[in-house]
Amino acid sequence: MDNRYGAHETCDLHEITAFKALCLTKSKTMQALVEDPELKALLQTDIEQSTRQLKELDSLLANSVH
Repeated sequence: MDNRYGAHETCDLHEITAFKALCLTKSKTMQALVEDPELKALLQTDIEQSTRQLKELDSLLANSVH
């Protein structure tokens, strides 16, 4: 099975990865600034999920190399 993607799909993966990385950075920054424990917990959950998602996106990008 060929796991390679077209140029447009690879570009989309790069855009999604960049956006997700930006969201992760924002969540980490905001977590340091907020004092509400419930909001801190939500941000921590987002950080963990985003980290996992970025690893998955990285593996997809690794398969997109032509």
